[in-house]
Amino acid sequence: MTAIVPRWEWRTFGERFETADGLLDTLTADLVQESDELYLLSARGDASIKVRDGVIDVKHRERVDADGLELWKPVMKSAIPISAADAVSVLNALEAPVGAPGRAEYTLAEFERDLIDPNPDLHILRVHKQRVHYTIDDCMVERTQLTTEHNETRTIAIESPDPALVVATRGRLGLDGRRNVNVAQGLKSLIGFGAERFAVIDVGTNSVKFHVGARQADGTWRTVLDRAEVTRLGEGLDESGQLTSGAIERTVTAITAMVDEAERLGVVATAAVGTAGLRLAPNRATLTDAVYTRCATTVEVISGEEEGRLAYVAATASVPIGDGPLVVFDSGGGSSQFTFGHREHVDERFSVNVGAVRFAERFDLSGIVADDMLNAALDAIATDLDRLDGRTTPDAVVAIGGTVTNLAAVKHSLVPYDPEIVRGTVVDLAEIDRQIDLYRTHDVEARRHIAGLQPQRAEVILAGACIVRTILTKLGNDSFTVSDRGLRHGLITERFALPDPTTK
Repeated sequence: MTAIVPRWEWRTFGERFETADGLLDTLTADLVQESDELYLLSARGDASIKVRDGVIDVKHRERVDADGLELWKPVMKSAIPISAADAVSVLNALEAPVGAPGRAEYTLAEFERDLIDPNPDLHILRVHKQRVHYTIDDCMVERTQLTTEHNETRTIAIESPDPALVVATRGRLGLDGRRNVNVAQGLKSLIGFGAERFAVIDVGTNSVKFHVGARQADGTWRTVLDRAEVTRLGEGLDESGQLTSGAIERTVTAITAMVDEAERLGVVATAAVGTAGLRLAPNRATLTDAVYTRCATTVEVISGEEEGRLAYVAATASVPIGDGPLVVFDSGGGSSQFTFGHREHVDERFSVNVGAVRFAERFDLSGIVADDMLNAALDAIATDLDRLDGRTTPDAVVAIGGTVTNLAAVKHSLVPYDPEIVRGTVVDLAEIDRQIDLYRTHDVEARRHIAGLQPQRAEVILAGACIVRTILTKLGNDSFTVSDRGLRHGLITERFALPDPTTK
């Protein structure tokens, strides 16, 4: 009898593998096959179970090594119909509840009808495969096109009993840095099966942002819902030093509604954080206590440095950036966060109390504004942003937050808002100056009708545009790139990421 040898496997999914495709196209294929297969998927685990040519094939993941490779061992190959004992083994591999079998043996149709369909955590997916096998340094490399009734994708897999060979071949194919995604994970992500939902609530000085994401089986995220509600939490804070009762009530009501909506959407966990408005307010506990009383949710007040770090994580992942010096900033209602870095590396981050709500109130920028008042506001903003003075001009500036996404939307006259257009938009000083002149010559009601401007931001958009202009000029740049990703996207990714399998 031939001994069963477990094999180390590494796989990635995607549409393009430029280096790998270029190399594989120069090789002669060992095998070219097409097949129709059934995959048995479980929301509870990532067992590799498929049916091909009338045989059910089950592999068990033995372990994961420090390089993220997975060791898989074949544990069953049974012709259909399968015995009751084999049916139980398959359900065990799927981590599904097992009762007493109702039959001595099962055809595929009976197995699907009696044991798979009644369980919402199980799913049968029909897949058409076009596979091409190659050999590189004694590793089997498989390039496959997968087509389902939902959509299609491509995948490249590398297999060998020797993990060092798999790692070396992965590097030769230019695939280092990609996450290892096994077949079950990739197929579940492809069809959105088994995705857990998580929510983040970002309590800002001007608005409360609500983001619900579905964490796919391969660790990537799909947006379920992303919206903001302007509550003006910081209204009057600069003048009185306290959150007003009206602002607290508006914000608590909005947060409570978001928590309720998250529950209706099947969210399994929610994180809520507060930023500048709550950091500055000595009576912040009035709000956080009220939120906990109404909806049993804790609002964690984070530092400006942490706010900037999370925003940097989200922004740099969402728009193309080079290798040179980079600045990511988020100008909010109560403060502005700055992160200086090179790609993933953060060199410096800090927060300053320069926000659109504060300056809109201080200089009465919510209506038509005369030249002298506008210049006074710009001078005051420049003074408060003196921490930016004397710095080397960065190669790129990326901006996030409600002010800059609204500037981008107005540039494009977007109605309705389209994140795909906003993301990556370049806004230059000439466009900022055009919009500053537009806002300063219109009262708040007229501003609400400007195409692309969120009506609730009409009172603070001029102040926000002035802050953004001052930031750009102090950095020595004449434009910035907009990212529609922010703190909430960085937080959901970090707080609810899949555990690292190499630490198990």
